[in-house]
Amino acid sequence: MAEATVLPPGPDAGAELRGMARAAAVPPSRMPDRPAPFQDAIRTLNTLQTNASYLEQVKRERGDPRAQLEAMKGFLERSGLKVEDLDRLNIIHVTGTKGKGSVCAFAERVLRSYGLKTGFYSSPHLVQVRERIRINGQPISKELFSKYFWLVYNRLEETKDPARASMPAYFRFLTIMAFHVFLQEKVDLAVVEVGIGGAYDCTNIIRKPVVCGVSSLGIDHTSILGDTLEKIAWQKGGIFKPGVPAFTVAQPERPLEVLRDRARERACPLYLCPELDAFEEGGRALALGLAGDHQRSNAALALQLARAWLQRRGREGVGEPKDLPPSAEAGRPVPLAPAFRPSVAMVQGLREAEWLGRTQVLPHGPVTWYIDGAHTTSSVQACVRWFRQAALNEDKPQDGSEVRVLLFNATGDRDTAALLKLLLPCQFDYAVFCPNFAEVSVVGNADQQNFNVTLENALTRCLENQKTWTQLMEEKVGQDLWLSAPLEWIAQGRDPCVPAPAAKGAHPHPVASSGAVLLQEAAVIRVLVTGSLHLVGGVLKLLDPALSQ
Repeated sequence: MAEATVLPPGPDAGAELRGMARAAAVPPSRMPDRPAPFQDAIRTLNTLQTNASYLEQVKRERGDPRAQLEAMKGFLERSGLKVEDLDRLNIIHVTGTKGKGSVCAFAERVLRSYGLKTGFYSSPHLVQVRERIRINGQPISKELFSKYFWLVYNRLEETKDPARASMPAYFRFLTIMAFHVFLQEKVDLAVVEVGIGGAYDCTNIIRKPVVCGVSSLGIDHTSILGDTLEKIAWQKGGIFKPGVPAFTVAQPERPLEVLRDRARERACPLYLCPELDAFEEGGRALALGLAGDHQRSNAALALQLARAWLQRRGREGVGEPKDLPPSAEAGRPVPLAPAFRPSVAMVQGLREAEWLGRTQVLPHGPVTWYIDGAHTTSSVQACVRWFRQAALNEDKPQDGSEVRVLLFNATGDRDTAALLKLLLPCQFDYAVFCPNFAEVSVVGNADQQNFNVTLENALTRCLENQKTWTQLMEEKVGQDLWLSAPLEWIAQGRDPCVPAPAAKGAHPHPVASSGAVLLQEAAVIRVLVTGSLHLVGGVLKLLDPALSQ
């Protein structure tokens, strides 16, 4: 049975985090040894995570979600833009619970294959905040980030209103900044991923997208969106706009009916995407750049969004229509969108799509890292299917000495017990629970600072996760194991990107000591990192240093 351990980021991490918080709160004009403009911008941006006036604003708006959108419009106008200006961005607006980022990544790459200049706004970032705002698939440069950050920040500073919240919160600010970037850099289109929900998400100030998409629905962010799929579907359908086509994937019956009703209310033509099989011919499966069977429905939705965008913008080469069997729409609450033969550019885009931290495999010598930011019950189910299949496809060591390790964290109001129970079939030898701070350093880690969660709270959550796992395994193990570096303990000096662990004797707990020996001697170590995109980002920062450059 798997041993469970808790690994915080170090004995002095709390003090270091508090030091980072103090540093980030210093206005740029008073920063000692003034850092480079980009780091200046990141530290100033981080102060918007705990802006006191924003907390007051949230209290005022809590009873009236529509006020959030009005506030967002006010911030946008103070930054120098009107909502009408966003009409020029030719936006694809995508919401959903699972896979919405993957849908966006597929759609963006498909349209880039047509030679279009693409913008892509997504969240959260994994390693660097610049990942949230992309042009032609690449995060904007540090120079561009600094330029537009200070452009927006200074305009908002100059138009402060003492009676209202003077600055937008972190996500709102970045959304406004992304619109400035895309307009001034003259992209041909912008793919915009909703943050949370849809109806009252700050991206929903978009008035006239070209097309909208809803990926698979699931239970998440229940304190904000509601605790049933029907309530969540109502929120997601809030992005529908009059006369703007929308597409969704197969959904449970009642949530699909809610989406249909929302579409009718808003005079929005809504279509159901056929499965990817309908786009394939002669038994030849379309090659996808993202692994996992669950990505097939995301790819099918992306194809429909890309084709609808091309058609509505009068572009050539949108794929030849295919005839569907007459019974295909029988008994459906939402009409089925016609399948078509994907163009050469579409096939290329699907094949070359990339999306870090989702069904990603990083082989590092004897240690193979399987990385997926799944954090809902259905996405963890998909992650388990992918991991088991991916591990099965790998060559087995001749002596059979394979060790499987789970590295896990979950945040927010998620049901950790339900998520961990789904991971049991993976048959892990060890389960490691650590905060999302895979490393804690004042220097060079500002992109991953989160002052909305204290280290103490994060460690308490890890202990709760460990206890849950122990109960699921029906085995009592120590719950007071503290190690300074989870990745170092797992890799045991056998991954060239991860430093060797501290000297022998640094891990007095028997679980850590015996586990270290097994990890050192195993022919193969397979590590699944999941439960939180923030955890995935911290791990990727260490395993792939190039992502920080």
